[in-house]
Amino acid sequence: MRLIEVPAKTGYVWFRQGIWLFRRNPLAFLTLFFTYLLAMTLLSSVPVIGGVLPLILVPGVAVGFMAACRDTVAGKPVFPTILVEGFRKYGNVVTRRLLTLGGAYALGMMLVLAASSLVDGGTLLRLMTVGGTLDGKTLENSNVPLAMLASIVVYVPLAMVFWFAPVLAAWHDVPPVKAMFFSLVSCWRNKGAFVVYGALWMAVSVAVSLGLSALMRALGAAASFAVAVLMPALIIVTTMLYCSFYATYRGCFGVQEKQAAELPGTGF
Repeated sequence: MRLIEVPAKTGYVWFRQGIWLFRRNPLAFLTLFFTYLLAMTLLSSVPVIGGVLPLILVPGVAVGFMAACRDTVAGKPVFPTILVEGFRKYGNVVTRRLLTLGGAYALGMMLVLAASSLVDGGTLLRLMTVGGTLDGKTLENSNVPLAMLASIVVYVPLAMVFWFAPVLAAWHDVPPVKAMFFSLVSCWRNKGAFVVYGALWMAVSVAVSLGLSALMRALGAAASFAVAVLMPALIIVTTMLYCSFYATYRGCFGVQEKQAAELPGTGF
């Protein structure tokens, strides 16, 4: 394992490679994404622990999705069962490490939600957990936008800590604390590339959302039809984003299972 420092323009390479990976096997990746959503929805309905159980399992599932990307690059078939590979393939030690990371991630997310609650008195938290709507007047009289900003400020370092930690724990035999430290260091050393990478995905998400919304309004489509068109598009963008996580791992740790020429964007 090598921690590599890359130039900012590499963020564009990761962006392109994520799209390339998705296009290699779109049906498999969309199946994985929907399987993940269904599993997390079912787990969240478990009494008492349903609120945190999906968060605890996130690192293990992340390893499974990374394994799906790895197998796609290698030309191997991908099945939904690969999502639990992190918990069943690498032994009890890795399973415990991933669950430890999951517990730490759940605590971190609680801090993110607590940060938003300190700003708006829990309005955003209630919307995310209980549901409901927020009309324009209520939004103007609340601190929800500021709460969202506070959540982002707290979540960014949390994301840096856990970005590579699961795969380092599973594939590189790194203990949880060291895995989180190496993840943080790698993200910080390559912050320029991650800024470009994040800005590109944000731009795509906004462009898809606003572009399709404007198109539906121009066509006079009903709100329900507009949602029916917008949601699949955003799901595809999100799945591509998940695929690009593997590209960031390859780029930051010098992992090259296949020849570099087989991946797009290795040169400019």
